[in-house]
Amino acid sequence: MELHTLGVRTGYTQDDVTHFAYVLTGWTIVPIVGDPEHGGEFVFNRRLHEPGAQTVFGKTYTDAGVEQGRAVLNDLARHPATAEHVALKLARHFVADEPPPSLTERLAKSFRDTDGDLKELAKALVSAPEAWDAAPTKLKRPTEWIAASLRTGNDVPADVRPVTRAQRLLGEPLWNPPAPKGFPDENAAWLDGVPQRIDIANSFAQRVTPEIDAAAVADEVLGPLASAQTRSSMAGAASRQQALVVLLMAPEFQRR
Repeated sequence: MELHTLGVRTGYTQDDVTHFAYVLTGWTIVPIVGDPEHGGEFVFNRRLHEPGAQTVFGKTYTDAGVEQGRAVLNDLARHPATAEHVALKLARHFVADEPPPSLTERLAKSFRDTDGDLKELAKALVSAPEAWDAAPTKLKRPTEWIAASLRTGNDVPADVRPVTRAQRLLGEPLWNPPAPKGFPDENAAWLDGVPQRIDIANSFAQRVTPEIDAAAVADEVLGPLASAQTRSSMAGAASRQQALVVLLMAPEFQRR
């Protein structure tokens, strides 16, 4: 409820959480051991299900097996608080830690009007003027920056271990967030790791620079976003390697 639908301080109680947990009993997966073809698939096991009606967020749901849980999920998805929560998370991820209220409301309206169609929500975000008017301020998270760097050099590592080591070094270990809500999505959580990106950029540039013209790559990956200062610093670099490092550490490359 807190992380994926309603958000915090939206009126639900601990009793709602408890009864919703009862609703979801019996929801499990097929064990991989002994069934490699279907292991990991969702399955409803009625023997593990808490019997009886459950009241969640003021509404009572009869015991209909797996459909009881689906009914609760459908109502949570259609709740106005869910539209606002999802809209804020999307705007915060792509635009700013404190996105314009008008953008958040535009996205929430799209969510409500389309019955939660995420494709339409994404289209509303891309077409919203608020998404483009402000200067880019969102810092790329470590994995996003690493992936962008690999794409910039058209680099497909034969060994992914250096990549996962870099993720750990920068504070975003693969599939291992520090809390159930995942990795932070605010700039403050990642600022301290920016200086460490220089070492990773240097290591990357050493491997790919013989084939890379940093100025041409800047035109391709940044285009008009590349500032005069960045282009001047790249032009004054002592080597191709250094020029590529300048590109990868440029403010406009570091941000979304």
